Amino acid sequence: MINLDFIGLFILLAGFVIGLGAVNVIDIHGFLSRKSSYWTEATIRTHKVTKPLIWFGIFLAIVGGFIFYRDQTFSGIPMYHSLIASILILNGLFLSFYISPLLLKRENEGRQAEILPKSIQNKIVVSFLISDIGWWVGLMMLVWYLLGK
Repeated sequence: MINLDFIGLFILLAGFVIGLGAVNVIDIHGFLSRKSSYWTEATIRTHKVTKPLIWFGIFLAIVGGFIFYRDQTFSGIPMYHSLIASILILNGLFLSFYISPLLLKRENEGRQAEILPKSIQNKIVVSFLISDIGWWVGLMMLVWYLLGK
């Protein structure tokens, strides 16, 4: 019979694969779009796919973490994973409810190929850094936890 540790770890890792994969795709697009109208338009279109994948990845990582860490005290890596998840959720809310509507509005106005203003680009860069650091540090901590057992 499959045990809960296996199920929890599998779901947690699936969350990292899906979420971090989508984050890497949109971040590379965002980086390329800083000075390119082609990549700006591609990024606006791509974010429609990556945004739900990132949210799904966060959801799976949280569910998997609850299952995998179910017998652990809320300290150390389980606590840090919860903190990282909270930060990623707040960052995702900013991206989903501030940046995404702005991008969609530009697309609806036919301005999807215009390079974004520097002020918006700077906010996106900070948000992408938070996202990248959060996902990669979370994955590193999971590896550390698994090897420390």
